Amino acid sequence: MTEPRTPYPVRVDATPQPGDISRWLWLVKWLLLIPHFVVLAFLWVAFYLVGIVAFFAILITGRYPRGLFDFNVGVLRWSWRVHYYGYGALGTDRYPPFTLAKVPDYPAHLEVPYPERLSRGLVLIKWWLLALPHYVVVGIFVGSGVWLGVNGGHGNDGWAGGGLVGLLVLIAAIVVIFTGRYPRSLYDFVLGMDRWALRVAAYAALMTDRYPPFRLDQGGIDPGSAPAYPSPVPSGPAPVTVA
Repeated sequence: MTEPRTPYPVRVDATPQPGDISRWLWLVKWLLLIPHFVVLAFLWVAFYLVGIVAFFAILITGRYPRGLFDFNVGVLRWSWRVHYYGYGALGTDRYPPFTLAKVPDYPAHLEVPYPERLSRGLVLIKWWLLALPHYVVVGIFVGSGVWLGVNGGHGNDGWAGGGLVGLLVLIAAIVVIFTGRYPRSLYDFVLGMDRWALRVAAYAALMTDRYPPFRLDQGGIDPGSAPAYPSPVPSGPAPVTVA
């Protein structure tokens, strides 16, 4: 019997789609994503500046200004779509859209419900002290040099540069070349690590007071609550077929 899991406010979903993965396109995705990397570089500068403003707003009022919150969620959402297409998962060959908004028919989704109130006390310590154990774990997943050195744990527009995620995605790409299939167990494990990293990023960015669970929720659909958008593909142990 499956153990029920309490849903975490940061919801990360992805939908594996049969026939959606090319054997060879992954070799040039780094080139195709250059326009996104340029835009995301500016967006992440804005993300940090918005985070500073939000820090003082929460400290004084106990509220995260709604417009600033929606912008930063949009940056995380954009980044997740780019990572899912690129070397954070290689989960789709559908090029990610240039938008902060929700895109219901894109196979990667991120949602964070707006918190009406946030703790004024926690805002002083959660992003550096309380999140420190998670930074260690996420450093292993996505590469400590990328996650801790560049971002200080607040998020990353290029996390797939190393770590266990980068290694396993490379293995998956090689398997795809020779077999035309992305092993489902490998896909699920990679998605679990990506989900963990994004939960920690949102927590460190002051978007929720709920402490991220030390739990690897594998698979494309975030457990514990209704998916952000219905998945047309049933879950199961079968591998993700590719073109």
